[in-house]
Amino acid sequence: MKETYIWYASYGSNLNRERFMCYIEGGRPKGSEKTEVGCRDKTPPLKEEVDIIHYPLYFAKRSSRWQKQGVAFIGLDEEEDAQTFSKRYLITAEQFHDVVKQENNGAELELNFDEIISGRYQKVRESWYGTIIHLGQHDGIPVFTFTADWGLNVAFTKPSVPYVSMIIEGLKTVEGLRHADIINYLLTKPGIIGEYTKEELEQLMR
Repeated sequence: MKETYIWYASYGSNLNRERFMCYIEGGRPKGSEKTEVGCRDKTPPLKEEVDIIHYPLYFAKRSSRWQKQGVAFIGLDEEEDAQTFSKRYLITAEQFHDVVKQENNGAELELNFDEIISGRYQKVRESWYGTIIHLGQHDGIPVFTFTADWGLNVAFTKPSVPYVSMIIEGLKTVEGLRHADIINYLLTKPGIIGEYTKEELEQLMR
């Protein structure tokens, strides 16, 4: 049986490949307080690419994985002026299902990719990362990600140092992106604005 592949577009801690591979292979990411079970199929992604998605990035809630502080979400609606760095991974539909399941603390869920594409996004579970968004196609393959169903109608929350550090390490792999660019990028994001100073982020860059 031929595998069905999709692109998973990450935008938070999964920008860091090492962290994302804990969702594929299992294991505990650096700085996290939870060990991930991994996917049934532990094959690495076929491809990895960096992209910019036009959905606003923000930090909210308090995650038990990350020191009970904020984690990354994107808004539900595309905004022309929004620029969010994304690393997309070419994985199987089954692996994507297993990643979403882990992001939802092991809850059982069903994904109907045709319905998600038709509706642009679909809430499959009442949870933080229970809404799947179709971001279009790349090389003829659909691109999906997940976020919350509340959009930006939520209180923003400062993310922890380990969580921000994980994102920074992922952004460092973006070709042509200087350290100053990473700092300026993060300083525009709700949850970091007014919570981290430029000097504090510079310390995390080291």
